[in-house]
Amino acid sequence: MSLPRRLFAEFLGTAALVMVVIGSGLMGQQLSGDLGVVILINQISTVLGLGVLVALLIPVSGAHINPAVTMVMTLRRHVSVGEGLGYIMVQFTGGIAGAVGAQAMFDLPLVEFSDNQRLSTGTFLGEIISTAGLIAVIVTAVAQSKATWLPLLVPAWIGAGFFATSSTSFANPSVTLGRMFTDSFTGIAPESVLGFIAAQVLGALLGWFLVSVFYPERFRSQQPAGQSPPTTGPAHTVKEGS
Repeated sequence: MSLPRRLFAEFLGTAALVMVVIGSGLMGQQLSGDLGVVILINQISTVLGLGVLVALLIPVSGAHINPAVTMVMTLRRHVSVGEGLGYIMVQFTGGIAGAVGAQAMFDLPLVEFSDNQRLSTGTFLGEIISTAGLIAVIVTAVAQSKATWLPLLVPAWIGAGFFATSSTSFANPSVTLGRMFTDSFTGIAPESVLGFIAAQVLGALLGWFLVSVFYPERFRSQQPAGQSPPTTGPAHTVKEGS
């Protein structure tokens, strides 16, 4: 795939993911006043949508749809710095577009800044843990030649994080930014966004470090089966992310 096609895939994938996250939250609020039911609706929809997106986009762009994943893939030299920056730009843009699309579907103002203050010591730690786990799952699966499991493993980890972490496992800077533009159950106040993204960056680096500690030689040298060395560019970096 050419770089423009891969960038467009990352844009669409991220936009679709954010639209699923916000849209299912809005639908949950309409269907029930029970917060537990709303969270469950949001979780199931996010898990299913994420699994479909990862499965379909792996052969196209690698299905990063997450700047934290792209950052680690760049550090691992599976994509060049320039290409990684391109991925991250379209992922953030896609996150905003997905939020606007979700708002439009429910006849709400296209942009509503959230007042949902989410940042605390506990949620900061929760985001570090959830993002570290996500990165560890992705890199470990590829190194163990189980990249075809990622459409199951990635949503399974995120789905578990909904209830296992205090932050409900955003684990994705572009999703975090997009959720700033909806004043709904899934929203996050602008004041909390930078803290969440900082935690996600720290978590991604921690996950990368932990995997490198446990499997230093294997992870340093292994490429996904049947693929070219990373110097050939990100067209050969599929099976790497969520």
